[in-house]
Amino acid sequence: MRLLHSTDLALRMLMRLAVADASGRGHGDAPATGSAPTTRQVAEDMAVPYTHAAKVAARLTHLGLVEARRGRGGGLVLTGAGRTASVGALVREFEGEGDVVECEGATPCPLNSGCRLRGALRRAQEAFYAALDPVTVEDIVASPTGPLLLGLASHRSGPKTS
Repeated sequence: MRLLHSTDLALRMLMRLAVADASGRGHGDAPATGSAPTTRQVAEDMAVPYTHAAKVAARLTHLGLVEARRGRGGGLVLTGAGRTASVGALVREFEGEGDVVECEGATPCPLNSGCRLRGALRRAQEAFYAALDPVTVEDIVASPTGPLLLGLASHRSGPKTS
């Protein structure tokens, strides 16, 4: 199964915000940063276009997983719901309810009335989601991932040399 780019970005953005939040409060080995990363900073850290990151951030905000703070000292902050969100539920939300294959589109499949493939693929898709359901954002940023993400952020935002 292949995830949509927006789903992948949403997961990576939540992971990035989870470690920013933890380091901002002085948890772990990282120094406290004191400020939340902006959408632009997260886009740079994740090496994605700002416009894509902004759309995903807006959707995560709408879902209550991220809080977008405006003004000086603003930025993106992971909410408590975002920290404990189920990865399976998030993937379902971003991927939608569609089937893995298109059986009834503009050109319906001639095997549609007697095909067993669609049901098998639907069960496989549900097994995929079920495997992700117990996994939370906190789980996927546990060591060694969290420290790696912090290193990525500090590397990109560190001093620039000519």
